[in-house]
This record gives sequence, C-alpha cells and structure tokens, in this order.
Amino acid sequence: MQKIRAAITGIHCWVPDFVLTNEELEKIVDTNDEWIMTRTGIKERRIMREPGKGTSDIGAPAVTGLLEKTGTKPEEVELLICATVTPDYAFPATANVISDKCGLKNAWSFDINAACSGFVFALETGRKFIESGQYKKVIIVGAEKMSMMVDYTDRATCVLFGDAAGAIMLEPTTEEVGVMDSILKTDGSGRQYLQQKGGGAVKPASQETIDFREHYIYQEGQAVFKFAVVGMADVSVEIMKRNNLTADDIAYLVPHQANLRIIDATAKRMGLQKEKVMINIERYGNTTSATIPLCIWEWEKQLKKGDNLILSAFGGGFTWGAIWVKWAYDPK
Repeated sequence: MQKIRAAITGIHCWVPDFVLTNEELEKIVDTNDEWIMTRTGIKERRIMREPGKGTSDIGAPAVTGLLEKTGTKPEEVELLICATVTPDYAFPATANVISDKCGLKNAWSFDINAACSGFVFALETGRKFIESGQYKKVIIVGAEKMSMMVDYTDRATCVLFGDAAGAIMLEPTTEEVGVMDSILKTDGSGRQYLQQKGGGAVKPASQETIDFREHYIYQEGQAVFKFAVVGMADVSVEIMKRNNLTADDIAYLVPHQANLRIIDATAKRMGLQKEKVMINIERYGNTTSATIPLCIWEWEKQLKKGDNLILSAFGGGFTWGAIWVKWAYDPK
C-alpha cells in the first residue's frame, strides 16, 4: 500500500491596504528609520484600520482567494484550521467565523494558538488528518490582526508587528512530495519573557489591567532573541541531519519573519547562502502566524515540483519547530 502524504496544492494571501512606514512611526513614538532597520530589518508593515474589522476579515479573503485559485468549491472543504493569537472573540473560534464568511458549510473548524509558530503547528496538525485518509481537502490559514494588541507608546514592540493572512490547501498524494518530516517543540517557562498579561483567566480584564496596559504585547527582547536564535537554528539543522539533507539539497529556507538577525543566524547554521532564504520582513514586519505562508506566496512562481523547503519558526510560549516540505507542483 502506497503511503499517503499531505501535499500543498495551492496558496493565497491577503494584506490590508494601509502601509505604516517607519517614517510614520517616527511621528508617534521616539524612534527613527535607522534604529528600526538596524535592529529588525523592518521598513514598513500593513495595518487593518477599518473599525469593527477583526482577524476573520483578514483571513476570509485569503481563503476565498485560495478557493478561486485552486478551483475548489466551498462545500468540498472538509476541515479548516486557523492559526492565530489575535482571535475575533474568546469564543467562538475565528476558524468558525472564517468558515461562515467563506461559505464552508461542510467543514468543521478550530483555532490553534502557538503564537509565531502557529502556522507550522497547524500545518503539522492538518497533515495528520490528510495522512489518515479521512480527509481530502484541508485548509490551513494563518491570520493575524497584530495591531490590536500593539502598544504604540512602546518603541521596542510597536515597530515589529503587522497584519496579514495566508492560506494553503492540503490534499493527499502518493508521490514523493508534500510534508515529509517535522520537529515541533514547546517550553512553557518562556511565557515570562513574551506574553499578553491581561485578559485571560489569570488576570481578567479590569480597570487595573487597563491602567497598567496589560492587554498589549509584553516582551523582554534580549531574552527572546537569545532563545529564538538557538531554537530556530537547532531544529532547522536537526531536521536536515536526520533526513540526510545538505545545504545543496535545500531550495529555500522559509523562516518566520521576526527579526533579520535571527533569520541570518539560522541560515548561517544551516550553511545556506542568502539567495536560498525567503525574506520579506522589510515590507510586512512580523505578522506572526502569517509570515511563513506570506513568504511562500511571494516566491510561489519560483518554486518547482520537488523543491526542498525548510519551514522554521519560533514564538511566544515558547514554541518552535521546523518542517521539511517537498514542493508539490510547478509554476502555474
């Protein structure tokens, strides 16, 4: 019996129209373009500014575009998994809302929260549903409205994040393509360095949590940087070694776009030249679970069937991981 693999058969992304540049940030917080570019590599980011719009309004057009691009009818989709740390509501799941807005009447859906590693965690989860033989069409969407939890008085964090969504279609194949291997890890002790302190069960919303600005992102940048450099590099090298892959075998590293220095350190450990690394952080910033699909989407026309991709991420929690994907189709 031939092994069933989960192949990525289509990808589509969506970003808001409004561009928040470093020059605009200079007007609202004590920072400048040189300071931001030197430390992060970010020049601009996209922001959803329309009132009353949430993460589902970013994710839904990515999914609708994916359906159109792959010629898939909404009723054919059996499962949708949404990776997000900025849900529309505490409940229902944002995946449910996206499914409703996209007319996915025959799919069940749920959210995954693994912060910046959300997309790779969701991809691995969707992979298992395909490999089980139970499902034929699974959508993974990474969608974030990070601007809703950014404190624009904190120059250390407000320069980092943007809003975006990316969606992929997973379908079964018996060819030697698709998701080949994965290494995923968590370390909950890292929560002290990167979290949203207020709004959960430990610290429900109150006048105190509002006054102390605890509904925004809290990050101890240096600590997170040190963990991320080691975490992303270690799993990326490990997945190469256990599958006997060399730098020559890799078409592209697809890294989470958190910080250019972290990306460079990971690529260096893997022995990859810059031309083998997907980087678009300069134009979008850190869109959390949307960064990896956003990269693949922009490079899609350059990918060929059989190309080896290493997807690598690190996020709050701490969460991190790497996935080896063998690309499943030639440019269309």
